[in-house]
Amino acid sequence: MELKADFSVDASGLRCPEPLMLARNKLMDMKKGQVLELKATDPSTTWDIPNYCNYLGHELINREEKGKHYYYWIRKGK
Repeated sequence: MELKADFSVDASGLRCPEPLMLARNKLMDMKKGQVLELKATDPSTTWDIPNYCNYLGHELINREEKGKHYYYWIRKGK
């Protein structure tokens, strides 16, 4: 599935909580409705990112695992 993102963050090689914090910082600078693509290698993001989105009202549009990488597309809410 090819999704268009307005911004992307590469958190490859970073461990919890750094991928989540990079995504959070970028989302704070974005406008409502814009899409962020996050690339990470930390398996804890499979739990952290969906819960973060749910808690703060962002929409997790899609997530994929390709090899050792995890990809998330997040539409900014609120």
